Amino acid sequence: MSSKSRAVSAKGVSEFKLYITRAVPVNSIITCADNTGAKTLRVVNVTRYHGRLKRVPSSSVGDHVTVVVKRGPPELRKQTYGAVIIRQKYPVRRPSGQRVVFEDNAAVIITPEGDMKGTDIKGPVASEAAERWPRIANLATMIV
Repeated sequence: MSSKSRAVSAKGVSEFKLYITRAVPVNSIITCADNTGAKTLRVVNVTRYHGRLKRVPSSSVGDHVTVVVKRGPPELRKQTYGAVIIRQKYPVRRPSGQRVVFEDNAAVIITPEGDMKGTDIKGPVASEAAERWPRIANLATMIV
């Protein structure tokens, strides 16, 4: 399979992504929007980020990040997991010209295979994240 395929997989859709301002930098504390039991997460790494020297890696809606559970049950705390950012406070500009703003930065924890660890998502999911991650779109109650 070539690197330019548009195939849908559990790892997310690898296709052209519109520019979204990266508003969730490394070390930021975000809320966990699924029912795994975790309350807050700390972003420790942005997967597939190619930045500049001494620039802090940042992520935006739909990006895959590595997180550490800061608040939650003892079996989840201090563990690293993969996660997908589903909401960000900073405005996301759509091709139609409208801007979408959420009231918090939130992510959902995913397994290494790309499936969600939880079975429910609390709150809305940005359509940019739902397009890239079809498994998240299936569990989302509201896509904005």
